[in-house]
Amino acid sequence: MSRIPTKAEILDWIAANPTLTSKRDISKAFGIKGAARIDLKRLLKELEAEGHLAKRKRSYSDPDRLPPVSVLQIKAPDGNGDLFARPMEWHGEGVEPIILMVLRASDPTLKEGDRILARMTVVQEEDHNYEARLIRRIGTSPRKILGVFRKTAEGGRIVPIDKAGQNEWLVPAANTLSAKDGELVEGEQAGPKDRMGLPRARIVARLGDPTGPKAVSLIAIHQHGIPDQFPEAAIAEADAAKPLGVKGREDLRDLPLITIDPSDARDRDDACFAQADDDPKNPGGHVIWVAIADVAAYVKTGSALDAEARNRGNSTYFPDRVVPMLPDRLSGDLCSLHEGVPRACVAVRMRINADGEKIDHHFVRGLMRSPRALHYQEVQAAMDGAPNERTLDLLEPVLKPLYAAHHALKKARDARQPLDLDLPERRIEIAEDGTVSSVNFRERLDAHRLIEEFMILANVSAAETLTSKRSPLLFRVHEEPSPEKLDALRETAGAAGYTLAKGQVLQTRHLNALLNAAAGTDEAELINMSTLRSMTQAYYSPQNFGHFGLALKNYAHFTSPIRRYSDLIVHRALISAHGWGKDGLSPDEIERLEQTAQHISDTERRSMMAERDTTDRYLASYLSERVGNEFTGRISGIARFGAFVKLDETGADGLIPIRSLGREYFHFDRDAGTLMGSDTGLLIAIGQRVTVRLAQATPVTGGLELELLSINDKDLPRAPSPAGRTARRKSAKARHKSAKVKRKVERKRR
Repeated sequence: MSRIPTKAEILDWIAANPTLTSKRDISKAFGIKGAARIDLKRLLKELEAEGHLAKRKRSYSDPDRLPPVSVLQIKAPDGNGDLFARPMEWHGEGVEPIILMVLRASDPTLKEGDRILARMTVVQEEDHNYEARLIRRIGTSPRKILGVFRKTAEGGRIVPIDKAGQNEWLVPAANTLSAKDGELVEGEQAGPKDRMGLPRARIVARLGDPTGPKAVSLIAIHQHGIPDQFPEAAIAEADAAKPLGVKGREDLRDLPLITIDPSDARDRDDACFAQADDDPKNPGGHVIWVAIADVAAYVKTGSALDAEARNRGNSTYFPDRVVPMLPDRLSGDLCSLHEGVPRACVAVRMRINADGEKIDHHFVRGLMRSPRALHYQEVQAAMDGAPNERTLDLLEPVLKPLYAAHHALKKARDARQPLDLDLPERRIEIAEDGTVSSVNFRERLDAHRLIEEFMILANVSAAETLTSKRSPLLFRVHEEPSPEKLDALRETAGAAGYTLAKGQVLQTRHLNALLNAAAGTDEAELINMSTLRSMTQAYYSPQNFGHFGLALKNYAHFTSPIRRYSDLIVHRALISAHGWGKDGLSPDEIERLEQTAQHISDTERRSMMAERDTTDRYLASYLSERVGNEFTGRISGIARFGAFVKLDETGADGLIPIRSLGREYFHFDRDAGTLMGSDTGLLIAIGQRVTVRLAQATPVTGGLELELLSINDKDLPRAPSPAGRTARRKSAKARHKSAKVKRKVERKRR
């Protein structure tokens, strides 16, 4: 194109190509060369002056793009029968984006005027710049069911997998989605009950074999009783919610608060910014802003949304799906701090000195607009010298000051010495067909550590503010290990040649000294695993008992109210303490804080178990094609019935059953964590390196059965002759008894 484009054409290009927005990119797109670039520059300046564009160093962008999850209104079909929609929330003064609906065969019929919640994708097409996929119609939340499809002459029935005793559901022939008999399906209510009292349904998803990979997380959701369907009243409240303005809030829209999340994040509840402190009394200091989604403004005490959020307690995360605490309209839209969209927030401004120690802080209720939504890898790449088009203009003014502030916080962390375990986090990658494509360990970047330290500092600030104002709240409590757990850790460390100090008040620095001593050795994983096992589980409480693992006296969860009810309670407490409005903590909430703390501690454990079971099933499915293969690993647990092994390659846990170790008797020592063969003297202990063969993988249960081949690179001893067997057994029993007596004497001395 040789002519100069119109303003509307430029805005359309930028909306459709959010990553190609520099003047050079725009010139190339429209074929503008030479002196014509001067006219383009003039047009861009005019668009900027008119408020249609916001210049960010070398690039331009529409200041108000559509959120990834948006409320749309369906338009009448065009001449080709295509269905388009318009956004219900559009802040830009430029050309309203054109949105094409991409419907699936299982989607209900949409008509002109319908309001829907949809997931948006930016595209580069001639007649539209967004494509939308239906999440659901506004004002509807059809009851859903998971079950096995049974074909009949009239269509079929869905037999629920839930053991709670639901009725079967009738599926008319037109609504079966061509499901096969015996398939696991997901259905939703499609009409009233028939003459037999059975509800009618339409199948919305075919999940295949009930023992297959697509069924894994759904089965866990049902087995653990995790609520996965929002009540109609909660949906209605979420749908009625509107974007909040700046009235009664501090305007933070000019503050470059960026979000840094995983690349596949769906909700963004925290944003941050840092800069050097210009106070001459704080040389080398920093100002850190952390802004958190103002969920309390939408989820009011006593509402249906609040009741369901409390019921769920938290969001639950599976490799292939999320069961959110809040409906998509809030979690993925109004409460999510999306790029370029004004969003209500509760923010804290914190000042630290050059050594990372907090000097002061204060909270505000504000309105922010994030200039950029980034992910960890691209932020780290930019700091490592490889910025992309989304991070280049932020490198000097935003990213480097963030890292400078983090460098100072690291000094304070090193002085405080929180527990520093080195246990890599496992990540399961799911392919489109629901199978496991790979199992990796998450790379831990400085970008991850930066966000972690900023969030910890904000959480501490919330706890300190509420404590100083004598406001009720929920603390995040982590108590120190019990004496029995510490004794077991000392024995494990001693067997590996290390010492854990005793006779003094245990502090995290003592455990870190043990971890550092083992770092880089063959025993490092053993010491880390054993230290983790000695820890108590964190929980919520209205009483403050401190956080042992973080080495903090005051700690509360404030930074994730989209996915944790505890954080919503803390937000309401801050609202009441500062007198920001009537949506703070109610007297009824304060009265039942103890019950709420217990309930959400329980829901957290429920989610952890469901997530663990799902991971086990996925791994068993992934490894089921490798039965007979050999793997290396480490003994991670000992029980009377066998030994548990954590495999190096995947982190999966498998069992070596006692029955697979031969016909000899094995003595189980619970205190020492060992099994000893009565005939061979074979000693199996926590931490030993082993080679095993995968004997069986059962995806339905997530079980892996292993066969032991070698311990610490040594072949297993052969069973002795009958004559020598008796002597061996007597010797093994004597050693076993001697070890027990020795441990009892040691305990008495303590």
